[in-house]
Amino acid sequence: MPVSPSSAAQAAREAVAGRLQDLRKEAGLTIVELAHRCGWHYSKTSRIENALTGPTATDIRKWCEATRTQDQAQDLVVQSINAESMYREWRHQIRRGQKQLQESLVQFYRDTELFRVYSSTLVPGLLQTEGYAAAVLRRAARFRDLPIEDSAEAARARVERSRVIHEQGHRFVIVVEESVLRYQMADSDAMAAQLGHLLTAGALPAVSLGIVPMAARERMRWPDETFSVYDDALVSVELVSAEVNVTQPSEIALYLKAFEELRRLAVYGAEARALILRAIEALG
Repeated sequence: MPVSPSSAAQAAREAVAGRLQDLRKEAGLTIVELAHRCGWHYSKTSRIENALTGPTATDIRKWCEATRTQDQAQDLVVQSINAESMYREWRHQIRRGQKQLQESLVQFYRDTELFRVYSSTLVPGLLQTEGYAAAVLRRAARFRDLPIEDSAEAARARVERSRVIHEQGHRFVIVVEESVLRYQMADSDAMAAQLGHLLTAGALPAVSLGIVPMAARERMRWPDETFSVYDDALVSVELVSAEVNVTQPSEIALYLKAFEELRRLAVYGAEARALILRAIEALG
């Protein structure tokens, strides 16, 4: 099983902290001595070295100046920025509302050529209808106690963003668990509209929609966390508390391997449509 993305983010922070600690020790400085040279309390040095506090670019430059390793400062600044950007808490991302978050990704989607999406929980945002999206975003707003309730506007922005599936120059390989079709995330009318949209979207030339049947025998790959791979360059993983962005090539390779295994478990075409139609019939 791949390493938890939140653990991977913490490991990246710890790698920066460990390197800073090594520089201090190689310079023959105690925690107190380094703190004095940097002009801060020694407890800050301890927090940084134990990865409890992420160092700022200024902190790193002062640290390297204190240890006479200024030539390593820029590389450490970049490494620290990458580590901190891996793990972005939802409360920071949506502080200006969910609509703003949806709109912030429009250009990124337009710049991406190949989307690989796996979902074990929800219909992926790229294929959501406005009614389904509004229900999902409304629940998210309540769960996170958002000060701004803009789920309706955010749903419209999400649907608008998803028009990228009709634009040339993009390919979408999407795999969902069959259980996604059965989860009642909205009322019956909205669910029927959503499932009907999957029938239409799955037939688009640029879209490959696969569904992993619940009845798959001798399943060789367990359901994983929902994740998206963008052009082999970035993996975005959704957690309860945060979104984790994975850019390390070795970790991306693990997610691509998992995706291929899940993709091979899925059914497509007429078999996938049959599963969707059964889910529609089950709505009553």
